[in-house]
Amino acid sequence: MAIDLYFTAGSAPCRVVLLVAAALDLQLNLKPLNLWEREQLQADFLKLNPQHTVPTIVDEGFPLWESRAISRYLVNKYGGDSSSLYPKDLMARALVDQRLDFDIGTLYPRFAQYFYPQVFGGAKPDAAALKKLEEALVFLNAFLEGQKYVTGDVLTIADLSLVATISTIDAAEISLKSYPNVEKWFELMKTTAPDYQNANQKGIDEFKKLIAQMKAKTEL
Repeated sequence: MAIDLYFTAGSAPCRVVLLVAAALDLQLNLKPLNLWEREQLQADFLKLNPQHTVPTIVDEGFPLWESRAISRYLVNKYGGDSSSLYPKDLMARALVDQRLDFDIGTLYPRFAQYFYPQVFGGAKPDAAALKKLEEALVFLNAFLEGQKYVTGDVLTIADLSLVATISTIDAAEISLKSYPNVEKWFELMKTTAPDYQNANQKGIDEFKKLIAQMKAKTEL
């Protein structure tokens, strides 16, 4: 039975779930929500998720939201005992968790604080916010020093989460050239993340369209 995924095209957190599902070869029943039309506030969806956020999954009647929680759940349930996506070893798993927390608590919020006021509100670029984002990218570059993936030599859900963020930063035309380890890893992820084109790049293309539309409105 397919897992229902309520999602919005272009959303980085939604792309995380698509990437993890692809890595696990899971079938998803995609249920797009138009946030601009406030479809997330419909009564049926609020019963599933009172926070009315995407992504949200429903698996055998069990609703769950927050992309990193969903990622852990899917691997724990469907990945099998030997899945390297979210390793069983305590220290290895803790490192994956740290990278996931870095993504949701540091990297993505700093990008959002810098970029979204510009594209959605027409604000001028904030130099202080950009500096904080650049600091986060320096951290990620350091994590990747001497490593193939963000926790070592094996692809994990931390990579899938972080590539959704980094590809969004790249789509926003924020240069990664000062972070060579990040650039190298990003190119690797495009070829090693399962079904990257469908799971992530299609959403990036939608995100770019949204940016263009919003910039056109704020420039009127």
